[in-house]
Amino acid sequence: MDSSVTSTELTATDASLFIPGPATPYQGDIARYWDGEARPVNLRLGDVDGLYHHHYGIGDVDHSALGDPSDSESEKKLISELHRLESAQAEVLLGHLGEIGRDDTLVDAGCGRGGSMVMAHQRFGCKVEGVTLSAKQADFANNRARELGIQDHVRSRVCNMLSTPFETGQAAGSWNNESSMYVDLDDLFAEHSRILRVGGRYVTITGCWNPRYGQPSKWVSQINAHFECNIHSRREYLRAMADNRLVPQAVIDLTPDTLPYWELRATSSLVTGIEEAFINSYRDGSFQYVLIAADRV
Repeated sequence: MDSSVTSTELTATDASLFIPGPATPYQGDIARYWDGEARPVNLRLGDVDGLYHHHYGIGDVDHSALGDPSDSESEKKLISELHRLESAQAEVLLGHLGEIGRDDTLVDAGCGRGGSMVMAHQRFGCKVEGVTLSAKQADFANNRARELGIQDHVRSRVCNMLSTPFETGQAAGSWNNESSMYVDLDDLFAEHSRILRVGGRYVTITGCWNPRYGQPSKWVSQINAHFECNIHSRREYLRAMADNRLVPQAVIDLTPDTLPYWELRATSSLVTGIEEAFINSYRDGSFQYVLIAADRV
């Protein structure tokens, strides 16, 4: 990491661990945003099985699992179904990483509270490193790893995903799961290209505005304002990958697969007010939910 960035000591968990200060005012804003975030839609879903995600879901809704809406347990069942769909999304991402061995290292850029890291270790048995700008998210993820007894294999740290402490060629695979809209894509993919070994796999699942629509729609602008992010176009992803030795092996439109999640979430008690923007932008074609898997060459 940039040695010019100031650090403060984190004494709450590890006296030897230093938290770097934000490199830009915007990074400081994002760190404060996620340090203060405690939405029920993230925490209550994670409470279902201890996997705390910060992304959305894909797949058909299992209406048989929801039961009768008049049932006193109906809201609990709905929350469990939403969580099943978001874990299914993580499984799809991990499934595109290819062959990963127990001695390999994976990197989750923008790891949130660490749910995908836990799933990656459970699936591959390998070491998983996560980075986030939020000290509270990193602390939460590391506490969960300790509770699960996998702290020697799963670790989250506070740092800028554009300048990570990992060695060149260290990672067999890396990913961004709904976190790439917070950074410049050329800088992001240059760092992934650096840390990935030749032949390593990068995967992202992200929302992006559709170039065929012409410009970001009003719904996309609402999503940007809500999350304090800057959504990129699909074209920008592919161009920045090509410029940084990442060759796409799969580009999958997941938009039809994510609509059921949003339509179900809009009927729950966990609504945040942004559901309409997602549903309308997916329906009018101005916004897309895509998976891109690319190999480092």
